[in-house]
Amino acid sequence: MSMAIKGAIDKGLEKVVSRKLLVWGVATGLAAGGFLTSGDWVMISALYIGGQSVIDAVVKMKGV
Repeated sequence: MSMAIKGAIDKGLEKVVSRKLLVWGVATGLAAGGFLTSGDWVMISALYIGGQSVIDAVVKMKGV
């Protein structure tokens, strides 16, 4: 898949659903389907949400 297509998909998803919610939904679906253990689900959710929160805070402080 080309970078332009990936960028367009990312922009579209960003407008519709936040990345945090998207990651949580995918992790939840994988856990419900038996592809992730509950511990993996917690780790994925906590790391991504925590990391994205730090990035959001820095962006707001810089005024970007």
